[in-house]
Amino acid sequence: MADDPHRRPEGVSDETVEALGALSKALETTECARGHLFAFHQHTGAADFELDRAVELLRAAGHADWAERVRTEILGRNVIPGHWTFQIVEAYDRTYYQPFGDLEREAVSRLADGRHHLYEAELKEARRTRDHPDHTPRPDTPGSRAPDSPLT
Repeated sequence: MADDPHRRPEGVSDETVEALGALSKALETTECARGHLFAFHQHTGAADFELDRAVELLRAAGHADWAERVRTEILGRNVIPGHWTFQIVEAYDRTYYQPFGDLEREAVSRLADGRHHLYEAELKEARRTRDHPDHTPRPDTPGSRAPDSPLT
């Protein structure tokens, strides 16, 4: 099992495993934040396209002045000065997300021989029930059930 990508390399301390686990957890949280940023991007875009319908309906209802205000004041408007949401996503990726991911990968590479998720792997090992078919250490372990196998 020396080639196990989740086994702690020789000489890597508990403190290092914990620190890399915290770094990875922070990156995972950033992944969630990035997902929310994409949701913001998509929802804002959907709202902007719905404004086309609102403009049309306001005109049809005889409110051409309100239709024109919506069209000129809100439709296609920047969400912050000079930015549409795609530009915010790009700036976030370039300024924060990509450098964070690069640093985390480099830290794991240099401090743990590139072995990711050591903290979680050791937590799994400590919490699993030995000899239970759904608590095997790896998917290829004899006795593992395939995801679609019946529970018999």
